[in-house]
Amino acid sequence: MKRTLSIIVGLAFAMLLHDSTIAQTQLNGAGATFPYPIYSKWFDVYSKEHGVNFNYQSIGSGGGIKQVTEGTVDFGASDAFLNEDQMKEISDKQHSHILHFPTVMGAVVLTYNLPGVGSDMHMTPEVLADIYLGKITKWNDEKIASLNPSMKLPDEAILVAHRSDGSGTTNIFTNYLSKVSPEWKEKIGQGTSVNWPVGLGGKGNEGVTGVVKQSEGGFGYVEIAYAIQNHMPYCLLKNSAGKFVGPTLDALSAAAAGAAAHMPKDLRVMITNSPGAKAYPICGFTWLLIYQSPKDKKKGKEIADFLHWAFTKGQDYCNELYYGRLPKQVQQLDLKQISMIHLK
Repeated sequence: MKRTLSIIVGLAFAMLLHDSTIAQTQLNGAGATFPYPIYSKWFDVYSKEHGVNFNYQSIGSGGGIKQVTEGTVDFGASDAFLNEDQMKEISDKQHSHILHFPTVMGAVVLTYNLPGVGSDMHMTPEVLADIYLGKITKWNDEKIASLNPSMKLPDEAILVAHRSDGSGTTNIFTNYLSKVSPEWKEKIGQGTSVNWPVGLGGKGNEGVTGVVKQSEGGFGYVEIAYAIQNHMPYCLLKNSAGKFVGPTLDALSAAAAGAAAHMPKDLRVMITNSPGAKAYPICGFTWLLIYQSPKDKKKGKEIADFLHWAFTKGQDYCNELYYGRLPKQVQQLDLKQISMIHLK
């Protein structure tokens, strides 16, 4: 009896030890708020299925790039791909090249807080740039009113909201403005952080969403999931073909079609202001930043396994969270690139 009890206790202890060993694997990451809704879902599902814990800090792309550069995380996330200087700095400090893995596509929408006005306000590139340049300051300005004759726009100041932190969402937005507005390109330019002419800053997509939601007359750019989850209206934008389109999944796919066919080998590409009548103009890929030569090979293997899952089963969660699935060509490039991670 004692021997049987001893065997049972021993087996139970072994099982607990096995479970705790699995649970001990924790992958630390930081960066973009743009894809946080779907990353949060992915990390939760994958953790339950594979016993790998994720500690992801949604601090903005700039913060993620900084932590990858300093080597304080196992992976980073950014909606702005690294430039050559950033790549070299990381390589020098961490003795590892960085691989860019596009994970999903997302749309940046212009959301507003005008009670009683309704949704689907029409907006052109020129008017949008003038608002962020501080040249259009009232909601009933003729340039806005002429685009929306059926809307009763108030004689109220536009409270412009923008990101206060280093942001890939800002990079996508300012990349678009630089393409459609010569004045914006000359005076402000693009980047994860810029010198905003006007407006109030908010940290993360969450912060900008909060500024707009809490301020009557508010107007700001956020990843679409944040607007939908907070029941906030957003604009239809005039695209490069002259059509007013919303950020539908089909419109995201249309924007990515050209990029997918001519994807560079390092998978770094912007898809704002894409051609095509159906393309939504302010959207982009978001990337996971992965060390090609991870210091911890066990964690490197766990990351590689997760990436394979994200580019296959993980894509099934995209639509329900308002992200565009990767085009098949991009999925295949991602899966092929996983083999470039040095695991031995």
